[in-house]
Amino acid sequence: MNQESPISAHGLFHLAVPEWLRVYQKAWIKPDIIAGLTAGAVVIPKALAYATVAGLPIEVGLYTAFLPMVIYAVLGTSRPLSVSTTATLAILGAAALGRVAPDADPASLMIASATLTMLVGGILVLASLLRLGFVANFISDPVLTGFKAGIAIIIVLDQIPKLLGIHFAKGAFLHNLLAIAAGLPHTSVATLAVGAATIGMLLALEHFAPRAPAPLIAIAAGIAGVSLLGLPAQGVETVGHVPAGLPTLTMPDMSLLADLWPPAIGIALMSFTETIAAGRAFAKSGEPLPAANRELLAIGMANIGGALLGAMPAGGGTSQTAVNRLAGACSQLAAMVTAALALATMLLLGPFIAKMPHATLAAVVIVYSVGLIEPAEFRAILRVRRTEFVWALAAMVGVVLLGTLQGIVVAIVVSLVALAQQVSDPPVHVVRRKPGTNVFRPVTAEHPEDEDFPGLLMLRPEGRIFFANAQRLAQKIRPLVAEARPSVVALDLSAVFDLEYTALKMLTEAEKTTHESGWKLWLVGLNPGVLALVQRSPLGETLGRERMFLDLEHAVARYQRGIRDA
Repeated sequence: MNQESPISAHGLFHLAVPEWLRVYQKAWIKPDIIAGLTAGAVVIPKALAYATVAGLPIEVGLYTAFLPMVIYAVLGTSRPLSVSTTATLAILGAAALGRVAPDADPASLMIASATLTMLVGGILVLASLLRLGFVANFISDPVLTGFKAGIAIIIVLDQIPKLLGIHFAKGAFLHNLLAIAAGLPHTSVATLAVGAATIGMLLALEHFAPRAPAPLIAIAAGIAGVSLLGLPAQGVETVGHVPAGLPTLTMPDMSLLADLWPPAIGIALMSFTETIAAGRAFAKSGEPLPAANRELLAIGMANIGGALLGAMPAGGGTSQTAVNRLAGACSQLAAMVTAALALATMLLLGPFIAKMPHATLAAVVIVYSVGLIEPAEFRAILRVRRTEFVWALAAMVGVVLLGTLQGIVVAIVVSLVALAQQVSDPPVHVVRRKPGTNVFRPVTAEHPEDEDFPGLLMLRPEGRIFFANAQRLAQKIRPLVAEARPSVVALDLSAVFDLEYTALKMLTEAEKTTHESGWKLWLVGLNPGVLALVQRSPLGETLGRERMFLDLEHAVARYQRGIRDA
């Protein structure tokens, strides 16, 4: 099976009969069912909460935890991945919908959401057909870490008013922060008590009973409190009416496409990035890793199908996938079980959800969104490389101060600038030979005993040499040559996988000046592609076989023979 080519001669068969079903084992049934129910206890309350984050009716969370989950289970390649909405996608969706339907009624808002979700799905499917799975690699891990931390800060700030029972017109980050501070004297004590009790319960359950379905227990406690303690009479606001039954067919509004496609691209990118990251993180040894282009197709179709039921943008969730895997999921059947639980909730449990306090939902969102901030990951990045730590901070600040959609742009730009910086400044090492061996390694203070050869300067650049870094490479080499004053410069290109025309022209011009400078240029360790390129150029004719060598050992031997012959 070629997972990277979903539209192939056997593609229809592969789509109709998923690979996991064809290899399914009887022993997986029990752990899959247990994992699906356990994950459902996490997925459903969080999906309900994230619907409110996006400013949508609460039942939209149920729709998103149903059909997208089923479609991914049929088409996806990750066995433990649990697909619904996520905190990141919810806040991105909220930003997009806030622009096109800021004061819309619930019905119009759901149509706008369905249009956005349909666009996201279409973009992902198109990306699959164009085989653009590699795009996820454009956002580096440090930048993604900072982006998620920024998202978490925005989500928490967005939920604090619900936790305090205060209301104000939402605006930019600093505006909301100041509005919360101004509203503190008007805090509803009963609402704050409900939220604080929910947070305390969630933290206690995760610490003392980590396998317990903490969100479900906390939400059940909130609903029970409304019924038994009469919390609404004390000023505690509840979700209100939740329509029971199956969702109705929701058709997208084509007039919104022009306004929604720019944010849809960002949401599609983040959906795919989160999906592929979660799928790879929780793949067991021996399981196939998620196939990037097939994942684009699966998540795209999941969003298109979900849009027809009014679902919000969906993707693979890291925390719920972790719960699914830790609870014993062996295959996508666990996701089917979770979807069945969402369906049962739609049909039977609507009246109970109506009694859920907004403060309880806000507490669930806050507890699980804070997990997006990973101080240990920031510290690890700082220990390894300070520059990439700055990239992570830049992404976080970009999201917080500029907004989430702009934050995606900041994250991508920072990643691309970081990549450009790395490739534009290739390292150049002076190398020497380890005594008694044919190992040549960069000069370091740890190995002062390494051999050098008077008059022979051995340099080893690394990476691709092309128009963007050729001049920088020359600037690094010139002072090394001036300091060593060699008779021969052996340029070891064994770590150079590609040599672009501009770089080749630079070497050609350098060789022309060697006679005036009093040294000769030798090329060493050329891979077949680079060797063929050099041989087709005037430089190859000038150097000939006499000044191109298989490796540094041959170059040193030739240099030593030349000294003896002289």
